[in-house]
Amino acid sequence: MTLDLKTIGRFTRRFLPRSYLRVTELAHRATPLGMGFGKTRFASPADAFKLLYIGEDLATAVAETIIRDRFEGTIAREISEGEITKWGATEVDAAKPLRLLDLRGDACFQLNVSTDIVGAKGQDEARTFSQSIYDETDLDGILYHSRLRKRKNCIAVYDRAVTSLSASDVDDLVTLPRLVPALRTLRVGLIS
Repeated sequence: MTLDLKTIGRFTRRFLPRSYLRVTELAHRATPLGMGFGKTRFASPADAFKLLYIGEDLATAVAETIIRDRFEGTIAREISEGEITKWGATEVDAAKPLRLLDLRGDACFQLNVSTDIVGAKGQDEARTFSQSIYDETDLDGILYHSRLRKRKNCIAVYDRAVTSLSASDVDDLVTLPRLVPALRTLRVGLIS
């Protein structure tokens, strides 16, 4: 993929995430900023780098990590408490502003790349694009709006910038007082 680095520069922002949330499986609670290779929106198609995803609030982090598209074609919007007990949440802060490619608004259009990069369920184009950003720039990551929650910010932080982040202990998601209001925001019921 050919990038217009001048236009990339126009959409590069310094952004300081404070109290952003990461939802992670409790099996990984000892490493709240741990990363692995995955098949996520901005993951390397060649497993050349790792990413850490954080959302601006708990509802967004839960929607992006756990809920996703599970309710398509169904009427009941419920999730079992048993499933939630496998997950935890940690607050993530940056020690200094991150240099991020801001894909909110019309950035994809201005960069002459597919808007599917931020808006589609399919993620192949986003992965190829992210690989190019990683290879051809020194950016810390990508700032974008949640595909599921539209105006809520999410950040994909490249492995080379994770040393700028700190995280709280991972708390059991099911014990967080903010969980039920977050699920309510998502119109999701919690069942025993």
